Amino acid sequence: MKKRIGILTSGGDTPGMNAGIRSVVMAADAAGFSVMGITKGYAGLIEGRVDRIKTEDVAGIVEKGGTILKTARCEEFKTQEGQQKALQVIKAFDISGVVVIGGDGSFQGAKVLSHLGVPTIGIPGTIDNDLAYTDFTIGFDTAVNGVVGEMSRIRDTMNSHERVGVIEVMGNKCGDIALYAGIAGGAEHIIIPEVEFDIDYICDKIIGNRIKGNMTSIVLIAEGAGKGEAVANYMRAKAKLDAKAIVLGYIQRGGTPSAADRLRATSMGMRAVQLLEKGIGNRVVGIRDNKIIDEDIDEALSKELIFRKDLYDEFKIMSENMQ
Repeated sequence: MKKRIGILTSGGDTPGMNAGIRSVVMAADAAGFSVMGITKGYAGLIEGRVDRIKTEDVAGIVEKGGTILKTARCEEFKTQEGQQKALQVIKAFDISGVVVIGGDGSFQGAKVLSHLGVPTIGIPGTIDNDLAYTDFTIGFDTAVNGVVGEMSRIRDTMNSHERVGVIEVMGNKCGDIALYAGIAGGAEHIIIPEVEFDIDYICDKIIGNRIKGNMTSIVLIAEGAGKGEAVANYMRAKAKLDAKAIVLGYIQRGGTPSAADRLRATSMGMRAVQLLEKGIGNRVVGIRDNKIIDEDIDEALSKELIFRKDLYDEFKIMSENMQ
């Protein structure tokens, strides 16, 4: 009987997960493995929701957002009882290794499986880009492109009414979506958790620009730095600015993955199978300096996230000269 690789997606869905699933299935088939799809993440693993995924099952999914394996968060897997149930399912289905696509919380689960003796490989799938060991996570590029597109539409409306648009984006405690999209989309101001901000200074700048004839400004705020509605309320109350808050929400997670996310997911899936083929586990795959890398999962999760201050400094230079 062929060796079996299990694969699950966990945590928040992200564009490119399907491309990663497809890559694992195709690479495993080429290596002589079969792939067992685990539905709804660790919850599905505990419940035994496991079924074979064949190459024909992944045809055409590279362009689709979300995840065909569904996803869920699972508190039970954090308990020893839940972990033992999962281990029993893995043994019952003769699964020799597991690929986990997800973010930090999902990787904590992957680490548990590895420490239970199951060779496990993590692929970073989260729009937040908040895993320190890799330059980019799957889904981040698509989310940024999506935000840039929405910024353009919102600016059209803000221009028509001569308003300030305060756009709140996702990212948890990492401001990368706001930073990258803010630069690419030409935001006048970016508020991120990594940098202290002075709301009164921002208001003064906006007022000054309005005096010079620029009646519209876009302020991009990362959810980890505050609420867009609170910022807009302050602008209206204290600076008498006509400010509108827009929360982009889940539209950042959905949609067709970008070419960059598809390529990264494909290469990372290939590397994951190559590692399991060699019997290697307890690793996470990523990209660094535009090259696919893998690293010990414990070391990867212990790294501190490094803020791209160089990018923020570039933005400051541009924003100071905006009129």
